[in-house]
Amino acid sequence: MTEPRLTAVVLTYDGRHLLETALPSFAAQTYGPYRLLVVDNGSRDDTRAWLATHHPEAEVLALPQNIGVTAALNRGWQAARTEYVALFNNDVELDPGCLAELVAALDVHPEAGSAGAKLIDFHDRAVLDGAGDALRWGGQATRRGHGERVAGRYDTPEPVFGACGGAAIYRRTALDEVGPFDERFFAYSEDIDWSLRAQVAGHRCRYVPSAVVFHMGSATMGRELSDFLAYHLWRNVVWMVAKGYPGWALVVHAPELVLRQAINLAAAVKARKLGVFLRAWRDALRAMPDVLRDRRRVQSARRATRSELAAVIRRGV
Repeated sequence: MTEPRLTAVVLTYDGRHLLETALPSFAAQTYGPYRLLVVDNGSRDDTRAWLATHHPEAEVLALPQNIGVTAALNRGWQAARTEYVALFNNDVELDPGCLAELVAALDVHPEAGSAGAKLIDFHDRAVLDGAGDALRWGGQATRRGHGERVAGRYDTPEPVFGACGGAAIYRRTALDEVGPFDERFFAYSEDIDWSLRAQVAGHRCRYVPSAVVFHMGSATMGRELSDFLAYHLWRNVVWMVAKGYPGWALVVHAPELVLRQAINLAAAVKARKLGVFLRAWRDALRAMPDVLRDRRRVQSARRATRSELAAVIRRGV
């Protein structure tokens, strides 16, 4: 048999009910052969027994406890031994041609270290969930097209800042060079941070609209701005900027960075989460010596020019 070029990694935590939808769509893929690896992040439900009975074709990496999204993603791609690694959340359903289109995009674009699918709302399939990640110099990350109507929008393959980590493919050599997802993040924004480091190192990202994924959206973590979500978003962006922004960007875009933090502070006060905001900054600063050591490594590997970064990172907050 031909040795697989691709490993599809599915991360799950107490999500057996989600896998009941996700895994049949992997079995229906037109692309093959490929490895299917389910990373069970310390689930307390019957995920492992259910997988053994209903999906024996899936390899299972069973972690003894929940070590966080970021660390679990690292365990998944590090366990893969293939040229390409695709990472998926458990709350997805793949169009049958999804994996084939993602692999083809990296084959055709050797400059790309990653590629992302077109995400469509699982419950309302006339609505986009995301068409690649975007980053503004102020530090705010967004999903392009989120909440917009699908018809006639974002149908063109093109370079983007980054791919949503819930449905993306990575070139193994890029993962090795850029390094793992930052496990300090625990959850949220780890894909944005990786995409920034990849762009700085000269690895581009492609948006692949022909690779379609139906996304349930926050089915595991929830949709509300909880203290947990707010804390990690506010803390992690400080580390992302400190590591990934070149010196010139910190100077030129300082007004946008300050304004974004003022907006976050105002949002924290309005939501009665000022204590969460201050704790996020306290913990971000406590870890800054280690973060700055990582910054030296990231910036020493920088190959992207100022104009190349300006082409994929937007001005504003």
